[in-house]
Amino acid sequence: MGSFSIWHWLVVLVIVLLVFGTKKLRNIGEDLGGAIKGFKQGMKDGSEDKPTEPAAKIASGETVEGQAREKKD
Repeated sequence: MGSFSIWHWLVVLVIVLLVFGTKKLRNIGEDLGGAIKGFKQGMKDGSEDKPTEPAAKIASGETVEGQAREKKD
Protein backbone atom coordinates (compact mmCIF):
# COMPACT_ATOMS: atom_id res chain seq x y z
CA MET A 1 0.00 0.00 0.00
CA GLY A 2 2.85 2.45 0.79
CA SER A 3 2.68 6.16 0.15
CA PHE A 4 0.75 7.88 -2.60
CA SER A 5 2.48 8.68 -5.86
CA ILE A 6 2.38 12.04 -7.62
CA TRP A 7 -0.45 10.78 -9.84
CA HIS A 8 -2.65 10.07 -6.83
CA TRP A 9 -2.09 13.61 -5.52
CA LEU A 10 -2.84 15.13 -8.94
CA VAL A 11 -6.14 13.24 -9.14
CA VAL A 12 -7.06 14.43 -5.64
CA LEU A 13 -6.16 18.02 -6.60
CA VAL A 14 -8.35 17.87 -9.74
CA ILE A 15 -11.29 16.51 -7.74
CA VAL A 16 -10.91 19.23 -5.10
CA LEU A 17 -10.79 21.91 -7.81
CA LEU A 18 -13.93 20.51 -9.43
CA VAL A 19 -15.82 20.33 -6.16
CA PHE A 20 -14.86 23.71 -4.68
CA GLY A 21 -13.80 25.76 -7.67
CA THR A 22 -10.78 28.03 -7.88
CA LYS A 23 -12.54 31.15 -6.56
CA LYS A 24 -13.67 29.43 -3.37
CA LEU A 25 -10.19 27.97 -2.81
CA ARG A 26 -8.60 31.38 -3.39
CA ASN A 27 -10.94 32.96 -0.83
CA ILE A 28 -10.12 30.25 1.69
CA GLY A 29 -6.40 30.85 1.13
CA GLU A 30 -6.77 34.61 1.56
CA ASP A 31 -8.78 34.16 4.76
CA LEU A 32 -6.23 31.73 6.16
CA GLY A 33 -3.35 34.06 5.27
CA GLY A 34 -5.10 37.01 6.91
CA ALA A 35 -5.75 34.99 10.05
CA ILE A 36 -2.09 33.97 10.27
CA LYS A 37 -0.93 37.57 9.78
CA GLY A 38 -3.34 38.76 12.47
CA PHE A 39 -2.14 36.07 14.86
CA LYS A 40 1.51 36.99 14.28
CA GLN A 41 0.73 40.69 14.78
CA GLY A 42 -1.12 39.91 18.00
CA MET A 43 1.76 37.83 19.29
CA LYS A 44 4.22 40.63 18.47
CA ASP A 45 2.01 43.28 20.12
CA GLY A 46 1.47 41.09 23.18
CA SER A 47 5.17 40.53 23.75
CA GLU A 48 5.89 44.28 23.61
CA ASP A 49 3.31 45.18 26.28
CA LYS A 50 4.68 46.09 29.67
CA PRO A 51 3.40 43.94 32.56
CA THR A 52 0.66 45.38 34.74
CA GLU A 53 1.41 46.40 38.32
CA PRO A 54 0.33 43.15 40.09
CA ALA A 55 2.03 41.00 37.47
CA ALA A 56 5.24 43.00 37.87
CA LYS A 57 5.12 42.48 41.63
CA ILE A 58 4.55 38.75 41.27
CA ALA A 59 7.43 38.47 38.79
CA SER A 60 9.75 40.27 41.20
CA GLY A 61 8.69 38.05 44.12
CA GLU A 62 6.76 40.69 46.08
CA THR A 63 3.52 39.89 47.89
CA VAL A 64 0.34 41.19 46.29
CA GLU A 65 -2.44 42.11 48.69
CA GLY A 66 -6.02 41.41 47.70
CA GLN A 67 -9.35 39.99 48.73
CA ALA A 68 -11.05 36.89 47.35
CA ARG A 69 -14.69 37.16 46.30
CA GLU A 70 -17.25 34.56 45.31
CA LYS A 71 -18.22 34.41 41.68
CA LYS A 72 -21.82 35.51 41.16
CA ASP A 73 -23.69 33.94 38.25
